[in-house]
Amino acid sequence: MTAQTRKAACAFAWRNYLLVNNGINENDKRRSALDRYVTDLCDSGGYDFDLLQIAAVTYLKTLDELHDDRSARLVADRALAKCLESRSA
Repeated sequence: MTAQTRKAACAFAWRNYLLVNNGINENDKRRSALDRYVTDLCDSGGYDFDLLQIAAVTYLKTLDELHDDRSARLVADRALAKCLESRSA
């Protein structure tokens, strides 16, 4: 996994997040939380760009709904696991 792939997945999720949520500052704390989450994913396994995008978007959406990093990570990890499961089927 390259740093460029990680950055691209974060940028994709963040751009979409800003499109849906007007008035959010580019340097909002959720952006750094997203970067940490995706970096942790990259460090833990060899996920491709598509899977990272799905996890990143799911993470941001859940973080907004629950306001809890740990829960958002769990939900995004479950979405990622479902995607991996469907690929292997």
